[in-house]
Amino acid sequence: MEVETRSSMVYSIGKDGNRFCEVISVKYRRKLFSRRDAYDLKGSDALFWKAARENCAYVYARCPEYRTILDDAGFSPADLQSMEDLARLPFLPTALFKRRRLFTLPRWRLPLVVSSSGTSGRASQIGFTVGDLWAGLKMVLRICRLRKLLSWRPCHYVVLGYQPRHKNRTGVSRTAFGVTLFTPALSRTYALRWKNGDYVLDLEGVQNAIVKHAGSRFPLRFMGFPAYAWFLMKRMEEQGVRVRLPRGSKLMLGGGWKQFYAEQVDKGEFYALAKKVLGLEENQIIEFFGAVEHPIFYNDCTRHHFHVPIYSRILIRDPVSFEPVPNGTPGLVNLISPMDVGTPLLSVMTDDLGILHDGCSCGCGLESPWLELLGRVGLQDIKTCAAGASELLNKVEVTL
Repeated sequence: MEVETRSSMVYSIGKDGNRFCEVISVKYRRKLFSRRDAYDLKGSDALFWKAARENCAYVYARCPEYRTILDDAGFSPADLQSMEDLARLPFLPTALFKRRRLFTLPRWRLPLVVSSSGTSGRASQIGFTVGDLWAGLKMVLRICRLRKLLSWRPCHYVVLGYQPRHKNRTGVSRTAFGVTLFTPALSRTYALRWKNGDYVLDLEGVQNAIVKHAGSRFPLRFMGFPAYAWFLMKRMEEQGVRVRLPRGSKLMLGGGWKQFYAEQVDKGEFYALAKKVLGLEENQIIEFFGAVEHPIFYNDCTRHHFHVPIYSRILIRDPVSFEPVPNGTPGLVNLISPMDVGTPLLSVMTDDLGILHDGCSCGCGLESPWLELLGRVGLQDIKTCAAGASELLNKVEVTL
């Protein structure tokens, strides 16, 4: 496919030989991220695919690697004419972002670049423009209001994650700190403290802070990895430590179990222990889901299910054919969102196995589908439509 860029317009020669024009703007993204109902998927379908087409055209014109991938697949931004066309949009495996830095602007022009945790040995580098960050802020504020996470009442915070430092650019550390801004923070205690050139897990220090703040008249909020929350609560149980936290306290979890996946426990067991040692009821436990390569804020509902917000769509694909499967069928999780134009994140294939359930099966009142995560598969088990992440990368490098 030939492409010519002029000002805010992209002129391309499509697969059918016809010349088409795409306006490179994000007006539909602005409209999508400004909608009041964060879970009205049916009412936002038209805005979503138009925002997806805008995103595709923008990144296609500014990221040579992404253009190569789409050209090789015989796909152009003009092919996005409806919601159904999202299933044909070439997706990028998350492993690709761990192998190559893909930006639409020079690194110095991106106000924020964040990294994945890099638990597999390599970390993704994801860039955000000012517009991306503004859209993300509106998304977070709207969803947080629904779960009543925003408050002017000051809180103490226990962060079950990394102590911030200038060289730590991981998304999980920035997200955890950002959550402590949902209320005025009286104090912050970190489970992973920087000491002698490395992060050290300090559960004793966290436990001491919990006992101290249990006597405060201000709530205590936790934010961080569920694995560390579990290890902390088990430690308190073994030592016979029981507290009753102030009214309004919350246990907020995100980031997954990472390298402690083998230690993951049933949610019912987790909630029971939280009530036993912290005095927290199930409705005081809130879980988040997201990824650096898909920076959409998934906040569980009152039934602890991750409903799909209007800012994204999720396809579950057959692991062999990569064709979309019906709701209720397990497969690989394909995440789609037009939020980020700093990096080509429009359609990302994860290494997660999941099931997309009909919204009515939840019972919380939200009608949008909800995602159940089943686990992860290894990269060797994922063969993308471009013959695997490594082959896709090689193909891009050879073409360039």
